[in-house]
Amino acid sequence: MAGETELVSEIEGLSEKLAEAKASITKRFIGQPRVVDLTLSALLCGGHGLLIGLPGLGKTRLVGTLSTVMGLNGARIQFTPDLMPADILGSEVLETAEDGSRAFRFIEGPIFCQLLMADEINRASPRTQSALLQAMQEKSVTIAGEAHPLTPPFHVLATQNPIEQEGTYPLPEAQLDRFLVQIDVPYPDRKAEHDIMIATTGLSEEDSHQVFTAEELIAAQQTVRRMPVGEVVVDLILDLVRACRPNQPEAPQIVRETVAWGPGPRAAQALMLTVRAQALLEGRLVPSADDVIKMAGPVLKHRMALSFAARARGEDLSAVIDQVAREVVRVEAAA
Repeated sequence: MAGETELVSEIEGLSEKLAEAKASITKRFIGQPRVVDLTLSALLCGGHGLLIGLPGLGKTRLVGTLSTVMGLNGARIQFTPDLMPADILGSEVLETAEDGSRAFRFIEGPIFCQLLMADEINRASPRTQSALLQAMQEKSVTIAGEAHPLTPPFHVLATQNPIEQEGTYPLPEAQLDRFLVQIDVPYPDRKAEHDIMIATTGLSEEDSHQVFTAEELIAAQQTVRRMPVGEVVVDLILDLVRACRPNQPEAPQIVRETVAWGPGPRAAQALMLTVRAQALLEGRLVPSADDVIKMAGPVLKHRMALSFAARARGEDLSAVIDQVAREVVRVEAAA
């Protein structure tokens, strides 16, 4: 009982701190509360986020603000077609000492930080994109056969232009799967755009302030993993992920007709974590079925693909996922 009381107290205190963090972030990133929540969810779960949207929608500004508010050592890499893996990871250089002896010394690249902003990640070549794979999964990089661990916490927030734009290289499926959530950044509504215009064209702008430290974020990540999840929600997550695979017997007709391939086990793991973070951000102690519906799109969309025929018909993958999620919840509730 004492342990449960302590956990409740931790969750309530963390919810208050997160509310302060969101208020600080929205001073500089205006009118997109859903984007802020999803980005914070990625950090609270110890994962990485892929922000997709047109240039000029504030993605870079959001990541820079998060670095300040969450107290993380941040770095930014502008991905370009001529960027090389060594520009990200670092490289060994041959140095000559005063006595004439020579030795290799490793010079760390910008990836040795706590919050890496990979700006326009899909403008670099696949070879350079792959330089992030080991770091995102294992939190270390290997140079010349020697492993170099990254300082925890380590997160990648990558921005990506829509693949319809010229000069982009689609991310491979293996790398997409390593992003915990896909965060679509839409145009702001009229009121938000009005507020952005007023806030950013004066003599000064609102500044965000630090709310967390790196150590507090690590503690928050542990708290998220300790949050209880009811068996009903666990079953919903499993049913949803399996229903999104077109070759599974439980897949509904809409999935069989529109989806080329579905999500793997990482999707279920990501949902288990993000529904907890979603509940925490809303000040609740345990996640619900509604949290599964809310997080289904961001967790599953980049782990699935429409079939050629579905793309030709103009099907929308987000709408398919939302329909399947609501159907799974309805069936589970009826049972």
